[in-house]
Amino acid sequence: MVLQSLAGLPAFVIYLAVGSVFIVTYLVVYTAVTAHDEFELIRADTPGAAIALGLSTVGFALPLTSSISHAANVLDCALWAFIGLVVQIAVYYLVRLTIPGLSERIAKGQLAPAIWLGLVSVSAGMLNAASMAL
Repeated sequence: MVLQSLAGLPAFVIYLAVGSVFIVTYLVVYTAVTAHDEFELIRADTPGAAIALGLSTVGFALPLTSSISHAANVLDCALWAFIGLVVQIAVYYLVRLTIPGLSERIAKGQLAPAIWLGLVSVSAGMLNAASMAL
């Protein structure tokens, strides 16, 4: 009985590793394209940076979990995870169009632009995840 329960362990480890690599990759790419240094701002106790980055990461994790759940194989999962990453980066650029000086305002500690960016990221992630009819 226990062995049957553990039969999926290798797939679990592989998908967990792939998902973890994609989360780290997302954070590296996202923080590279933004005009502010999220981790420095978070270390300096700027709540808006933590809110925006955290919610953006959740926004990416939603389609990532959908790709893991629905993928035919690891390569399929990676392809859809990459698409989810591209969508989230595009969302950042779109939100910048609606909020002039978005990064500067987040760096100054303004919460409203950070919350807006984060919630649009989560909304886009939800839509992205639901659209992944693999």
